[in-house]
Amino acid sequence: MLAYLIRRLFAAAVMLVVIVMVVFSIFFLIPKWAGVDIAASFVGKQADPAAVKAVGEKLGLNDPIYAQVWEFFRGIFMGRTYSGGGDVTECSAPCFGYSFRSEQAIWPVLTDRFPVTLGLALGAAVLWLIFGLAAGVLSALKRGTLWDRGAMIVALAGVSLPIYFTGLLSLAVFSYGLGWLDAQYVPLEESFTGWLGGMLLPWITLAFLYAAMYARITRATMMEILGEDYIRTARAKGLKEGVVIRKHAMRSTMTPILTMLGMDLGALIGGAILTETTFSLPGLGQAVLNAIKNQDLPVILGVTLITSLAVLLANLVVDILYAVIDPRVRLT
Repeated sequence: MLAYLIRRLFAAAVMLVVIVMVVFSIFFLIPKWAGVDIAASFVGKQADPAAVKAVGEKLGLNDPIYAQVWEFFRGIFMGRTYSGGGDVTECSAPCFGYSFRSEQAIWPVLTDRFPVTLGLALGAAVLWLIFGLAAGVLSALKRGTLWDRGAMIVALAGVSLPIYFTGLLSLAVFSYGLGWLDAQYVPLEESFTGWLGGMLLPWITLAFLYAAMYARITRATMMEILGEDYIRTARAKGLKEGVVIRKHAMRSTMTPILTMLGMDLGALIGGAILTETTFSLPGLGQAVLNAIKNQDLPVILGVTLITSLAVLLANLVVDILYAVIDPRVRLT
């Protein structure tokens, strides 16, 4: 198990380095090839050429791309100093870049907004796993019944309806109409009950979409597994149906579910843009949206790297859970 974990950690580290190089090149090399002056986009179209030159020198945009990548890597672990035109700015480690538009380092922006997005993703994940798996398993066990048909109709609606529709509908009904749930976000450090009340609607709305997908996948996988020979053998041995479902069928069903969970949770930690915008949550998704509007490339780069890291870590956890569920995975 230790050797398997070391291999996965090494592969994740190598992949993270490759991702940083590729993403940095996309944001800073390709625009240069296209003839776009990145320094001018930071300062503004009507900026003084001297100001554009000063920004390019301060942010190192005039250096070769390999030097920029190296400075970015070094800044993450050792910090970085941005200097140009007599202006010096210190960016302590971990330095994920510097936004000239907001005139602040990227890392504090990410850390301020990350807890909001993390709370949204984890809370919604708990809900969609509970209700999605339960609905999928019951539908597979009661195939063709009224429950099965009703659950799959609801699941189809959940997959089909976009977040901004279900989010606005839930706000109109449960917050503005009935007044059951508060739509105002309250930081966790201010009030736990206020934070919980403000997060319930975003959790339910986001979980409705994903629970629908998980229910359909769980149903299809469970129905296929229940027809396998080892399930019939377990029943022929006289095992109770509950034991067959829990210890045999569910264990195999969890493999594709874990794969989906790793990808979905990692992507959501990088920012659920539509959900955060609909419910006015100050998370990474809103930070990306604002950065896109302001053409603030360093912020977009920072969130992209955080998303990549989250996906890698989530998949690393999934690989470890694979090894726990199925020991044969450790040999690969």
